[in-house]
Amino acid sequence: MGASAFLEELDAFKAERLAPIVGAGQISLAGGAPGDADKMLQVALANEINVSELAAAWMPGTREMDVKIALARQAGDEAGHFELVAGRLAALGFDVAGYQPPAGNPLFAYLHGLSATVERIAAGLYTLESIAYAVNENFMAFCEQRGDAETVRLYREYIQPDELRHQQLGRQLLAKYATTPESQQRAKEVVARVLEIASAVRAQAATRMGTACLPGC
Repeated sequence: MGASAFLEELDAFKAERLAPIVGAGQISLAGGAPGDADKMLQVALANEINVSELAAAWMPGTREMDVKIALARQAGDEAGHFELVAGRLAALGFDVAGYQPPAGNPLFAYLHGLSATVERIAAGLYTLESIAYAVNENFMAFCEQRGDAETVRLYREYIQPDELRHQQLGRQLLAKYATTPESQQRAKEVVARVLEIASAVRAQAATRMGTACLPGC
């Protein structure tokens, strides 16, 4: 399959699998579900540093220089997001200095196990960042409902443009490297698995926190 046709098919597949995750957040918004914005920002803090570490961990084993540089930029951007979220939490009275992200996230355990370049592009830049962009829109709406204009501003002006750029870069790199039936099939399998695990992880977190409007990475 040619690159254009493959990506159109993959985009549609991703959108179909992503829709229930986004829809859960929209249902929470419509229902006015309670939620602790500070704790949700702590979820964002964990996600940002986890993605930064993931991209950095993938760099040494990635031979393709353009992908290596894309991962380096992603690692730096996500570290910057961590600092933005940390600054917001500090302003809200949270002790960021003593923060440690929770261990044992099954999504990141799966991602760290991916070794092929096409797998890493499909999972990280293309899918993970698509999830982040979509769910962050719900999180911003959640913050707007609670009058937290500053958190909304940070996401709209800084975090969301980066997440969209990462996703678009992932798509471009898939067009370059997912060129055989085998690599295209593997990319689709990885997209499906990331969305499957993310959906389960977010559902558990939503039950624990009382809302599905959780931010992404």
